[in-house]
Amino acid sequence: MGNSLAIFFIVFGAVLAAGLPGMGSARGTSLVGQAAAGVVSEDPSKFGKVLILQVLPATQGLYGLLIAILTLSFTGLMGGQIPPYTWQQGLAFMAADLPMAVVGYFSALHQAKAAAAGVGIVAKKPNESGKAITFAALVETYAILALLISVLCLNGLASTFRA
Repeated sequence: MGNSLAIFFIVFGAVLAAGLPGMGSARGTSLVGQAAAGVVSEDPSKFGKVLILQVLPATQGLYGLLIAILTLSFTGLMGGQIPPYTWQQGLAFMAADLPMAVVGYFSALHQAKAAAAGVGIVAKKPNESGKAITFAALVETYAILALLISVLCLNGLASTFRA
């Protein structure tokens, strides 16, 4: 019973880590894509500059996928060699996934808003696209911090529980 509940928590954490940032990235890239399509319909030469802005909110989905893969790998679920975990250990792995899951979701949405505003900058002043990218990229900092804390927690848990 304990191992089944532990596996549930581990898998649920991995699903949250991949799913929430993935949903945020999908919504975010859609939002920026809609703004970018309007600009490109008026001036197709701006496609490359607005595409960079559209891609930025997609990174959180990739970070979440990485955390899900690390979770499944570190716990043995990916390789089929699952040690006996207690439900508390499974819950600890799920908790390690939460920074990336939660921050990834919200940072993707907020980065999309900054990137969509940046599309407006590119529309009016294409030579200022670097500033538009910088505004949106600053939001990425928090997704990277969440990625880092989730990786550190997973690594620490995997080392502790293997010993």
